[in-house]
Amino acid sequence: MNGFDRGSVFSVPVYGSDLSARSNATNTHSANTQTIADFQQFVTEFRENESFIYRDRLRANCLRKEWTLEVEMGHLIGWREDLASRARSEPGEVLPLFEIGLRNVARNLLFPTASTPEERIEKQQAVPEIQLQLQSGSRLMQFRELGATNISRLVRLPGIVISASVLSSRAIRLHLTCKSCRHVTTQDVQGGFSGFQLPRKCAAPAPPGEPKDCPLDPYVIVHDKCTFVDQQTIKLQEAPDMVPVGELPRHLILSCDRYLTGQVVPGSRVIATGIYSTFQQGKSRRDTPVALRTPYLRVLGLEIDREGASGSGIRNFTAEEEEEFEKMGKESDIYEKFARSIAPSIFGNGDIKKAIACLLFGGSKKVLPDGMRLRGDINVLMLGDPGTAKSQLLKFVEKVSPIAVYTSGKGSSAAGLTASVQRDPQSREFYLEGGAMVLADGGVVCIDEFDKMRDEDRVAIHEAMEQQTISIAKAGITTILNSRTSVLAAANPVFGRYDDMKTPGENIDFQTTILSRFDMIFIVKDEHNEQRDATIAKHVMNIHMNRATDSSTVGEIDLEKMKRYVSYCKARRAPRLSTDAAQKLSSHFVALRKQVQQVERDNNERSSIPITVRQLEAIVRISESLAKMELKVEVLDAHVDEAIRLFKFSTMDAVRAGNLEGISHSELREEVESIEKELRQRNKLGVGRTLPYSSLRNYFVTQRGFTNHAFDRCLSVLERTDVLQFLQQRRLVRRIAV
Repeated sequence: MNGFDRGSVFSVPVYGSDLSARSNATNTHSANTQTIADFQQFVTEFRENESFIYRDRLRANCLRKEWTLEVEMGHLIGWREDLASRARSEPGEVLPLFEIGLRNVARNLLFPTASTPEERIEKQQAVPEIQLQLQSGSRLMQFRELGATNISRLVRLPGIVISASVLSSRAIRLHLTCKSCRHVTTQDVQGGFSGFQLPRKCAAPAPPGEPKDCPLDPYVIVHDKCTFVDQQTIKLQEAPDMVPVGELPRHLILSCDRYLTGQVVPGSRVIATGIYSTFQQGKSRRDTPVALRTPYLRVLGLEIDREGASGSGIRNFTAEEEEEFEKMGKESDIYEKFARSIAPSIFGNGDIKKAIACLLFGGSKKVLPDGMRLRGDINVLMLGDPGTAKSQLLKFVEKVSPIAVYTSGKGSSAAGLTASVQRDPQSREFYLEGGAMVLADGGVVCIDEFDKMRDEDRVAIHEAMEQQTISIAKAGITTILNSRTSVLAAANPVFGRYDDMKTPGENIDFQTTILSRFDMIFIVKDEHNEQRDATIAKHVMNIHMNRATDSSTVGEIDLEKMKRYVSYCKARRAPRLSTDAAQKLSSHFVALRKQVQQVERDNNERSSIPITVRQLEAIVRISESLAKMELKVEVLDAHVDEAIRLFKFSTMDAVRAGNLEGISHSELREEVESIEKELRQRNKLGVGRTLPYSSLRNYFVTQRGFTNHAFDRCLSVLERTDVLQFLQQRRLVRRIAV
């Protein structure tokens, strides 16, 4: 195997009996010398806009004592295509020569006048080895495309860092001493995971006239005099959107050294450029077969996305796209159009789709002077009856969001959502592996069946939803990971379906602590309405008959454009509140608190959905996301009005649910229970008997003094539980069960 993988020292035989071997070695040496000279010429003479960018950059780095240089492969291709081609196909042979050339150039830049041998030695010692970092614009390869043909080639790979080891020191030059004669020698060790072999025999010449008595394997390593560099092992996983359905995501080990170490944390999205190599796994040769080797990537360059945008380069917009998106943002109905394009195959749910549009764009995150962070991401909870297309909306958001992770409540544990601590089988050290909330940093986490999660698992995401961090204190590891993500959750009520007879608190089995973290809470009911049912049935039939051309099932903005428009708005705009909008919001918040206080007083119980300062911040975030959608830099009054309307439709409706006609829940329930008890006991309406609706109503409302609302509510409950049946357009009531 060539290059870094071999772990051997490059040598040129000088004295040899075979003439052809000597001539080959001479040719190789001259070719290598020529390659080094070509690289030196590139670094010193490459110009861009009349400036020698690499020469100036190398001088600046060396004066700062940073012994590294970042080179763009595109520049090398433009300078000498044959050199760039060799760097791609034989990186293990060519790039060490490039580093030698960099060292020579750095010596000439720092000591241009060195002439005496002493000065030259000082010059050589003053400049250590210089690390080459490559930035390549070549095609991104996926994990599943890497194969045996790519070994020892230069590849560019996107992915998510799921764990990073602690820094370790790797020897690059060993200082060896013979145990017997104290002869000193040095041995270079190449990078990567490959091992090295110490010389079996002592290389010291024998004293004249005396036999050499050094034993086999005479050398020992003097660690204090060896030369070390930092090394770090990183585990890279392919992005969730690249994993085919039903398959596990693939991993690859990355080996970074010197200035590439300590750059990433779990959850970082990176594009790694490096040499695809192999190494022998196992502590000894007996552990694994000789011919079976494990692949890894020896990293030469890392492109890190600090903002958590997609690793597939979704932030690079062409001039035509920018022009198109700016034009889209100026359209007066972009908000309506975007909301209609969300899951167009699902009928209705207009306000929920608008809330999801706000969630995709998000508000503006802020860092206050005292270091406190305010989140900009919006969290939405959909709570309602089965069959109201909640999961389909979640699936659509997973497709349209630039970064998204979909998970189900029952199949998620606290460690899987946040982070887990694993033990490295080789080094036996603990390291962190990020979970779903970390991997979706900068995107959306869709959690289905939110009510089926265990309470202890649900508590794990409290901190991630508000502070947007995940704190870990396990096995001696104490750290904080970023999870700047929105949460879109779908849940069913306690009884499977929403029961109007019960308070929101009895229907919603969540603690106040988690509910206050959701910016919008929608209660989705499956209402029985003949006209609406007919429209939905027609809509569903159209979809099943493959009428894809029907405007009702095709969005006005296609999926890919939506995804890129969301990325564009998030990257380019961070709107702030105007003075008028801020005034309107603060007065509205006071009115909201007053309404909730009134509802609580009427019901004689605390509201299960609290209205706190978090909800005020929620309306601010919704207003900012509406302004961001229209590419505005300031939040206007219209945005605030729409945000307040959305908030009233969602969370405030959920607070007031069941508070009808000024009657408190407890009074209404008592009335309904009394009517039901009397109806069931009355011999007049026995099982199988039929009575006119008007006579029943007359008896209970006029004679017994119950309210109309309680009577109707009781009959509808008994009808739903199949005790009563209405006949002749509700004119007759028949009892069909006990």
